[in-house]
Amino acid sequence: MLRILLFVVWLLLSAWLVVWVGEGLFGVDQRQSSLPFSGEDTLGAPIIIGVAWGLLLTFGGVLSGLGRRKRVRGETQIGVGTIVEVARTGLTVNDVPQYDLFIRVTPSTAEEFIAQLRMLVDASDLAGLQIGLPVPVRYSLTDQDTVELADLDDPAVRDAMLQWRIERGLIDPRQVRARTSGTPVTASVLEVRPTGRRREGQSELALRVLMAPEGAATWEADTTVFVYPQAIPHLQVGAPVWAFYRREDPQTVAVTIEKEEGR
Repeated sequence: MLRILLFVVWLLLSAWLVVWVGEGLFGVDQRQSSLPFSGEDTLGAPIIIGVAWGLLLTFGGVLSGLGRRKRVRGETQIGVGTIVEVARTGLTVNDVPQYDLFIRVTPSTAEEFIAQLRMLVDASDLAGLQIGLPVPVRYSLTDQDTVELADLDDPAVRDAMLQWRIERGLIDPRQVRARTSGTPVTASVLEVRPTGRRREGQSELALRVLMAPEGAATWEADTTVFVYPQAIPHLQVGAPVWAFYRREDPQTVAVTIEKEEGR
């Protein structure tokens, strides 16, 4: 709506300037002009209108962009992309800078592509936008210029993120069944040790956890988990976590920091 309004105003100013210039070229007495805002002062109004016209031409696209969110067109699909570049646009709104995120998306049935996501990013959230970070997106195969962030509250989106981790070996193959169809229970970290392995920018930790299902006996289990460096403080000794297991195999455990992941 804002974009349309600015465009209409720009067209009206353009029409005013065209008529004013035409009157001058054809020798019309512009002091008697029928144009609004004209009269005895034959230069003041054109200067003001010309400046306004130029400002709208220069900044109108930016201003209109603030009133709308560029959306993916056509039928959308859910996927996981990885950030390949983060760049400031130079625009700041209420002291919050705007960034362009360039994201590589790899559809399961098509060739990968790089799309743009433009968004305002608070300084406290910028650290989470690292190169290589996976992000859930909605995309269209017919319009690959832009993507949208997908809602992690959507079960289909969480499933896509989980599948991305499985495909890249970020979940031990022995843990996949527990992670995808197991029972979630609360657990506590008893021991933690880095294994030295890294994958997709994440570090592997070997954990011993105390499984504590509600109303049942507790037991200890050993497991491993790949996490980003900023998540390691959440997996220190004594930290609460969520663990998934199958009743027929209680020693095979998959761990997450948040219960909602993949559920």
